[in-house]
Amino acid sequence: MKESPRKSAIARRAALTSGALAGIGIAEGLLNTTPAAAASSAASSTAASTATSGANTRYARGLAVLREASGERGTAVVESLKDIAPDLGRFIVEFAYGDVFARPGLDLCERELATVAALAAQGDTAPQLNFHIDAALRVGVRPAEIIEALIHIVPFMGFPRALNAIGVARTVFADRGVTFEPPVMKDSRNRYRRGAEKLMEIDGRHGLDVVESLDDIAPDLGRFIVEFTFGDVYYRPWLTARRRQIVTVAALTAFGDTAPQLRVHIGAALNVGLSPAQIVETLIQVVPYAGFPRVLNAITVARAVFEKQNASAP
Repeated sequence: MKESPRKSAIARRAALTSGALAGIGIAEGLLNTTPAAAASSAASSTAASTATSGANTRYARGLAVLREASGERGTAVVESLKDIAPDLGRFIVEFAYGDVFARPGLDLCERELATVAALAAQGDTAPQLNFHIDAALRVGVRPAEIIEALIHIVPFMGFPRALNAIGVARTVFADRGVTFEPPVMKDSRNRYRRGAEKLMEIDGRHGLDVVESLDDIAPDLGRFIVEFTFGDVYYRPWLTARRRQIVTVAALTAFGDTAPQLRVHIGAALNVGLSPAQIVETLIQVVPYAGFPRVLNAITVARAVFEKQNASAP
């Protein structure tokens, strides 16, 4: 039996909406009845007119950032939300993009890497991860950096989440026709030695103290931390130390219940040159994707670290 046009439209809306949770693109048609096909041509005039209105400044700002990050991909979501949750779409534009993404302190590449890390860390976010891997490519993050960010979460969230995220990245790369030569680390030095070197560089003496504290109960666990986390993963050169810590802090925050590890890695973020303000920006970036409670918990950890290290809070 042939599917009715109504059922087909409903199914299409449902499929689109499944990717619309706080991260899929929304276009200007969300707040009016402009057809999606005409949305692109009306974008500049809509943004210009709303920018002069106090009530709509956040929407106009968010729309501009959204379009910079996602291009035209969000326009298809307009119809999928107008019939069921138009305010949800407005919140995404105004809050996620107008309030959060538009803030200074981190560039769009860093914000997208933080977002990809937060989504990958949580798992079960394939539609949103697809959108933000695509957005990361659009704003200038290199394919190798995206893969590095996903490899980087393995010591903190495990292989399954990283493997799932790599599968999403593979789909996005194929859809965009992205090809690159995957880097392979070749370093014949002792893994523990190079790991200890990297651990000292990132965490200072405190990192080795944590490892040595395991000697009386799980010395091999300490050795794995040095050899795998720092000797194998952190030592890879295809993501800068600064971006690795943005990825780590965002992922740990989104994962939740990681205060001791966040304490270490917020301190490490300071060690590699991130300012307290930039660390706070990384935490704020996670709010639309993991919610306020986990970010508030992370802010409490950050406050304690800043006070201990006499780092000026933003």
